[in-house]
Amino acid sequence: MEITKNSTQDEIKMAAKALKDGHLVAFPTETVYGLGADATNEKAVSRIYSTKGRPADHPLIVHISSIDKLGKWAVGIPEYALKLANKFWPGPLTLILKRSDLAKDFITGGQDSVGVRVPAHPIAISLLSEFEELFGHGVVAPSANKFGAVSPTNSKDVYKEIGNKLLSNDIILNGGNCEIGLESTIIDCTTHLPMILRPGAITYEMIENLLVTSVRLSNFNKTRVSGNFISHYAPTAEVVISESTFDGEGFLALANISTPINAVRLSSPSTLEDYAKELYVAFRKADEQKLLRIVVVLPEGGGLAEAIRDRVIKATGKPSN
Repeated sequence: MEITKNSTQDEIKMAAKALKDGHLVAFPTETVYGLGADATNEKAVSRIYSTKGRPADHPLIVHISSIDKLGKWAVGIPEYALKLANKFWPGPLTLILKRSDLAKDFITGGQDSVGVRVPAHPIAISLLSEFEELFGHGVVAPSANKFGAVSPTNSKDVYKEIGNKLLSNDIILNGGNCEIGLESTIIDCTTHLPMILRPGAITYEMIENLLVTSVRLSNFNKTRVSGNFISHYAPTAEVVISESTFDGEGFLALANISTPINAVRLSSPSTLEDYAKELYVAFRKADEQKLLRIVVVLPEGGGLAEAIRDRVIKATGKPSN
């Protein structure tokens, strides 16, 4: 396994060749780091499942370099989905669409739909473009961590999470810290009205304003997608939603909320954007300090706060009311 230092263009080309040869490549996106494999190579994709310990029927998201490649993976694409893609790609938005013949059961979990997105990170786009130059069609890339655990937002955390599972020809592309820090918004576009299956940085308000139509929010949907288990994004430490702590417990809240006496302040984000970016970093910091419990004060309101609440609630392993 190789970890690149700066991810030069030559290293990105080498990583694209590794993907084409059936190896795994962990790479940065604007959301979190993904663990990539050739989306048409069943053997390579099976290694993602075994490396992560991911359930075999849990679908993967196909990453492509541009909207021009969407027609390879999806059919019967509704106009509103194209409108979303044209507005928010490249960016942290995944569209669930009716799958083409190229999208096989081993990436869709046996469903008749497929998730597709165009990431915004320059290393990710360059990697996908180089892969397509080698006649690749797309790269599946769930978060580069053990299934259900905290998503990595830098290459160091990728190595800590799954480094011991990677093989000699696998590669980790270093791209620094992720800009957003939370996984993409997922929208089901297989029906006449869009439904948000996982909130993210592309918010309910942004989607509704663009489409000028009703957008449904769903905590439960028959379509299986990444991150829709009740327990997900969880550190080893217990996550509790509260405002009161005991001695030595971790504490995470917006900067305007004071730290309880004898609590271990894990982060003091001043904005929702900082909160999202620092959430998983704070979770990992708590585990590094071997804290037993993390007390989180949830941000209020809509927009990005919705996505932050979703991740924290899932990290507690307890369904919301």
